[in-house]
Amino acid sequence: MSLKARIPARVRNRKARERREGRGTDPLDRFAVVLRTPARPGEALFARAPRRWQRMLPFTVVGIFVITLLPVTIAVLTNDYGANGGWAGALGVAQTVPLLLAVTRPMSAWGMVLCADVAGAVLLMGADGVGGQTWPWPPMVIVGYQVLMVCLGLRESVRTLVQVWLATGAAGVVLGFSEPSGVTNTVALQFVLSGAVLALTGALRQLGDARQRIAEQENISEVERARRTLLEERARIARELHDVVAHHMSVITVQADSAPYRLPGMAEPVREEFAAIAAGARESLGEMRRLLTVLRGDGTNGAEGAEGAGGELFPQPGIGRIQQLVEATVRAGQPVELSLASAAAEEVPPAVDLSAYRIVQEALANVVRHAPGAPTRVSVTRSAPGGDVLVLVVNGPARDAVVEVESSGTGHGLVGMRERVRLTGGTLDTGPLPDGGFRVAARLPLNDAEKEPS
Repeated sequence: MSLKARIPARVRNRKARERREGRGTDPLDRFAVVLRTPARPGEALFARAPRRWQRMLPFTVVGIFVITLLPVTIAVLTNDYGANGGWAGALGVAQTVPLLLAVTRPMSAWGMVLCADVAGAVLLMGADGVGGQTWPWPPMVIVGYQVLMVCLGLRESVRTLVQVWLATGAAGVVLGFSEPSGVTNTVALQFVLSGAVLALTGALRQLGDARQRIAEQENISEVERARRTLLEERARIARELHDVVAHHMSVITVQADSAPYRLPGMAEPVREEFAAIAAGARESLGEMRRLLTVLRGDGTNGAEGAEGAGGELFPQPGIGRIQQLVEATVRAGQPVELSLASAAAEEVPPAVDLSAYRIVQEALANVVRHAPGAPTRVSVTRSAPGGDVLVLVVNGPARDAVVEVESSGTGHGLVGMRERVRLTGGTLDTGPLPDGGFRVAARLPLNDAEKEPS
């Protein structure tokens, strides 16, 4: 069995995880994925990015803006607007330093910055050099405000963003009623730029939310698919074991019914005991048939269901038929060598007998499907006279060009092997080999299988 037999689901999951985490692609794509990943309440922007530099990027960018805008704001307010040095310093700190809070708490930062910007506009009304300058939002205020809008757009809901945008426009309109003469009004500029930035970043956030929901649904689907596969495999094993258990129950019924004829002179209490045993066995057989009808049911009517069930009534294979299985595989063009111990099938419980055959069958099927032409060795032995049954299937790397594995594979092979080994209380070891082949090793204990209650 080739390693490629286990590739599809794992590769798909890894690629999907890499796309969500921003790995496995070029730098621009990685940054785009991180940018689209929405931040949750209480988290910093990019807090769930896979790399440390990506998680630190928002703090670094905002810090650079604060370090740059603070002295520029103070200098422009003092030199161009003619504001008092003390007031200019206070306004510069109030309008820029809260931006540091925008990475983790953008709404709080927005409230502080908007109040500081409005207060600054009011104070600049009486500044000596306000004439000929931009008002109520100086250039530094506009730049810092757009940085704040980016943080808000990547974090908050659409409803909140609309409220912030309208509050920004309302503040500008109210200030416009007291506009000083000779200034360049920037209310419309601030309103348009803020709306554009909020729309862009809000769309990125919505895209990130949608991708997150899709990823969660994919995970749920994978879990449900694995669970359904496991249940289907257990039902199939139960159907196969029905014939084994039914045979034993039939033997008990026949022996109990024939005991009075085979053992003449039996006392009446003993006859009644055997009759009770036979009645209980027949009742158990009836219950098992009804259970089998449920397991074999496929939603069709009774006639079709009975026909379908009847089509499966044939002796279950065992270790003795592994030779025929290998010969059929060789005739199909797959080089297989078989080592079958002569005592492997002696005094083997039916559950172990059937499980050993099915494990070899599943392993060879996977070799043919995923490693055509690979040399394969099958070995069925006993650990000691009367000991456990050991099943080993090993294949080398494929000689032919390996066909692309179907992405729709269900993985029933390995799941079925695990369930059959679990049924007998044994152990299963599967995995790739260093040379590129694959190995399946199962130990099926005889004692545990004999003690299996059902």
